[in-house]
Amino acid sequence: MIDFIGDIHGHADKLEALLLKLGYKIINGSYKHPDRKVLFVGDYIDRGPKIKETLEIVRAMVDSDNAIALMGNHEYNALCFHFQETEGGHLRKHLIKNIIQHYETLKQFQNQQKEYEAYLDWFKTLPLYYEGETFRAVHACWDYNNINYLKNTLVNDRLTDELIYQSVKLGTTLNEAIDQTLKGKEMKMPEGLFFMDKDGTQRTEIRIKWWGNPTLMTYKSISVEPLDNLPEQPIEASA
Repeated sequence: MIDFIGDIHGHADKLEALLLKLGYKIINGSYKHPDRKVLFVGDYIDRGPKIKETLEIVRAMVDSDNAIALMGNHEYNALCFHFQETEGGHLRKHLIKNIIQHYETLKQFQNQQKEYEAYLDWFKTLPLYYEGETFRAVHACWDYNNINYLKNTLVNDRLTDELIYQSVKLGTTLNEAIDQTLKGKEMKMPEGLFFMDKDGTQRTEIRIKWWGNPTLMTYKSISVEPLDNLPEQPIEASA
């Protein structure tokens, strides 16, 4: 009996309302259900007004064995944004678009650096996927080749500091496995087309329904997001 909850993005009030509606109650400082537990599939931070409170709720449920929490791409990005390169700078460059993505998180932890870094350490304890006897769960994409590679590479299904440093090397198997597992698979839009994402960044690649067959789908039908400017035309072989 599992309740799957994903992409809270700092909306703690909505999370609490959902938990109460599902029958969870606060017992000894953690939301608990008499018969079920939650599997959080990642993305607890960025965007929303109560990021710290969201983390407190999720972590308390995990610590009391009332929930399982997976890593999302926003937690991974936060780690890379924080990790320093040996030659200067950070693994996730402090470009304007990256700063804007993390702005709400950083702002809400202002003057609480040690507490924020403690949560960063907690992010490293989050597994990238879950596989039980009756179901599998992942933040974005369960690709068997990627998951099998991660099973043989991660430490207890988790990222170590050394693996985080290795993971940002573009084009490597580790980089692509983490990128697709936490973000999903992407495809270039037809030439000249683009869209603006939730953070206001212009994108020319769409996240696709990786479980579908591209040879039987169009650009519009394969896109996860319903974009009006995508054509109902067969997908080009080079896409």
